[in-house]
Amino acid sequence: MLTGGAGFIGSNISKAYIEAGYEVIIVDDLSTGKKEYIYPEVTFYHTDVTHPDFLEIVAKEKPDIINHHAAQIDVQTSIKNSVLDAKINILGTINVLEACKINNCQLIYASSAAVYGVPEYLGIDEEHNVSPISSYGISKHTPEHYISLYSELYNVEYTIFRYANAYGKHQIPKGEGGVISIMVDCAVKGTEFNVFGDGEQTRDYIHIDDIVKANLQATKTPANEIVNISTGVATTLNDTLEIFQEQNKVQLEVKYLAERPGDIKHSYLKNDKAKRLLNWSPEVSLAEGLKQTYEFYSK
Repeated sequence: MLTGGAGFIGSNISKAYIEAGYEVIIVDDLSTGKKEYIYPEVTFYHTDVTHPDFLEIVAKEKPDIINHHAAQIDVQTSIKNSVLDAKINILGTINVLEACKINNCQLIYASSAAVYGVPEYLGIDEEHNVSPISSYGISKHTPEHYISLYSELYNVEYTIFRYANAYGKHQIPKGEGGVISIMVDCAVKGTEFNVFGDGEQTRDYIHIDDIVKANLQATKTPANEIVNISTGVATTLNDTLEIFQEQNKVQLEVKYLAERPGDIKHSYLKNDKAKRLLNWSPEVSLAEGLKQTYEFYSK
């Protein structure tokens, strides 16, 4: 079962599961996901993980694994409406855990690099202090404690993924880590791309295909650990812009604006643990990923 299977990451995982021969059940409320990303091979339930009928659906379908990607992902929404953010991300995940406990399901949980907050050192490993600077970071981190507890008390097998800045097809130009989708959107529409600050801020951009491969590995072999999924490479926004324009033969109109207060200047995650526990390594270069992403949206 895949929650959030009509969203950016979930829909790509869904396709890979189908191609690998899995029977796929999707639960999505379509608040941000798109119905056209739900493939005809899946069983689809239009509801959300906080609803009481979610437990009934799991009891009926009896999945071996719940891959939990349903979430409120917009940082600004999390700050403006922390109650909604907590309901979806914290209470929703507890409901998923209850389903796992009752039905003996393995869990994959999509967390985020946002849990780390301002880095104390680079590259950030899984032992780095957790100090989120947004309600979103708090609401993605809190379920990690519940997952650990459910594992201890009820033997729920799990993998917790802390994703770096994800990008690729099906991503909408908003939410956490969406700068590349905004870049692509501006290129397709011919609109101005805003850079906040000098453009020398760095991020760790991980392509959706590499995220999907990590999920396939965890589906076969749960890590029972928190695992970063990242490239382990820091790239400036200016360099990302240059690579994007060069790869796709486009010229963006770029406007530099004042730096936004609270923005993290530099970040990249170490991925040694994923390599060791999941036999996984990132394979898609930034140049290749930016080309694929633009080609998808320009069509």
